[in-house]
Amino acid sequence: MSCELCEAASAPIYSDGKLRVVLVDDAAYPGFCRVIWNRHVKEVSDLAPEDRLLLNDAVWRVELALREAMAPAKVNLASLGNMTQHIHWHMIPRFTDDAHFPNPIWAGAVRTTEAQVLAERRALLPALRAAIVRRMNER
Repeated sequence: MSCELCEAASAPIYSDGKLRVVLVDDAAYPGFCRVIWNRHVKEVSDLAPEDRLLLNDAVWRVELALREAMAPAKVNLASLGNMTQHIHWHMIPRFTDDAHFPNPIWAGAVRTTEAQVLAERRALLPALRAAIVRRMNER
């Protein structure tokens, strides 16, 4: 069985053997990250208690890094996994001028985000990477 998350070409920003943090290549949403549990596990409730805590802590740390580096209006967190039976969290910095705000990014767009604004947000990605590495290594 192929797995989109295992086969993804994105090099992790952080990896510790149990989980990894990757930056999603989404032109409309610079800073979109995923926290991915490395083993194939279908539900968070299938994890051992210490692993659930580790995963939750990683999501919290990446959220802190997103807020620090990108100063979004909101950070959306989503764990769907309907198509990929592999625990992962989508972490999306949201801005009031993004294409879908205030709706989920999977809804229809309500505007076009200015190219210059997206370029400015992409310029924050090195700071985001550094903040994620620092936050994840504070454990």
